[in-house]
Amino acid sequence: MSHNLQFYIDGAWVDPVVPNRFDVIDPSNEDAFAQISLGTKADVDKAVAAAKRAFNTFGFTEAAERLDLLNRIIAVYKKRSADLALAVSREMGAPRQMARDSQVGIGLAHLTKMAQTLKRFEFRHVKGNNLVVKEPIGVVGLITPWNWPLNQITCKVGPALAAGCTMVLKPSEIAPLDAIIFAEILDEAGVPKGVFNLVNGDGPGVGQALASHPDVDMMSFTGSTRAGILVAKAAADTVKRVHQELGGKSANILFPDVDLATAVSKGVAGCFSNSGQSCNAPTRMFVPRDRHDEAAAHAKVAAEKFTVGPADAPGVKLGPVVSQTQFDKIQDLIQSGIDEGATLVTGGPGRPAELNRGYYIRPTVFADVTHDMRIAREEIFGPVLAIMPYDTVEQAVEQANDTVYGLASYIQAKDIKKAREVAARMRTGNVYINYPQWDASLPFGGYKQSGNGREYAEYGLEDFLEIKGIAGYEAAE
Repeated sequence: MSHNLQFYIDGAWVDPVVPNRFDVIDPSNEDAFAQISLGTKADVDKAVAAAKRAFNTFGFTEAAERLDLLNRIIAVYKKRSADLALAVSREMGAPRQMARDSQVGIGLAHLTKMAQTLKRFEFRHVKGNNLVVKEPIGVVGLITPWNWPLNQITCKVGPALAAGCTMVLKPSEIAPLDAIIFAEILDEAGVPKGVFNLVNGDGPGVGQALASHPDVDMMSFTGSTRAGILVAKAAADTVKRVHQELGGKSANILFPDVDLATAVSKGVAGCFSNSGQSCNAPTRMFVPRDRHDEAAAHAKVAAEKFTVGPADAPGVKLGPVVSQTQFDKIQDLIQSGIDEGATLVTGGPGRPAELNRGYYIRPTVFADVTHDMRIAREEIFGPVLAIMPYDTVEQAVEQANDTVYGLASYIQAKDIKKAREVAARMRTGNVYINYPQWDASLPFGGYKQSGNGREYAEYGLEDFLEIKGIAGYEAAE
């Protein structure tokens, strides 16, 4: 039985209080292929009440019990991985293999890492005659985006469960089907009723109701900086904790000593991954001025190797972007690059010639980009790379940091000592030296308008905990 038109509240699949159907669009062909229900404040109230009741029990469970629950979830997640991959691919356009290996794979990695973290995590320690305790914060509201949906669901739900919190999840209404399957996974794994609740909906109808709800103790939000500000404002009246992972405009600084062909090729791949729809994508490539034209030539070759097409077509590396809104935004920014005088190396406005339907973007590279151009300052969220020449590494660092964002930065250098020195100067939550492998154990999050708080492993777990000091605990024995 399909649960697409229902919500998961208090351990059961229930109909919305007010029916309101919403089409889910396949970005590969622009057709509606499923429907969900959009919730209201009334649905949020039911879900929060269930979570509040469940916290009275689940918030006081032993860590071993929660670890067992996580392990059961992992087992069912593996069993449903093919269903998850197909849902993600159809709802947000990830090519089938990428959906399976990366989109679904990263969710499994987070759940596995959280189980490992919980196994060794210390929730209490004695300090003199006193005891310091880390306790679950309570009922948490979780709002997740469409670009890496399972990544963000698992790196919120995983630590919330590990901490002993109860929760209400609002996934993106654009890519909601994987979250419905995820709720089915938790149900099959035996999550106690009320601990996990799912209400689909949009930001004004469900997101704002969650953020302003007096019985929600914390909001964890991933999405645009604009929407994050709205969540923070809605949460302010009840002084709840707000954890945000927001936008980015990541710089990629190529030192003069690098193998330019390799560094540029990998930089293009990093920028174009997930059709450019990653908040930490290395979209600004800083290159030495005297090697600028050479870098542009390498980028052209690398970009033109990306096959664009439907998510289910064999050999496709670059699927569509998620929606008409995103398509239009990216087209506007590509045109702004041309209008403001950047050199169009490859790609440009419009769809690839052979594709007349679907939200497809031509893999685009601009060179001779200056710091004041829109494509150098605004988050594009598509497969568009800006190559920016620099005269000194110091100038590159200064311009890289001159942004409202501070999520990630990238450094490519043979001289690791100099790379480390520059890494220390980057005003970003993450720095990646020489394209390292992704690591689920590192903290993830941003400085400035890229958000606050950290996710992944013990850093994510800490954000769902309160700290209590019990004075005289040892003396009372």
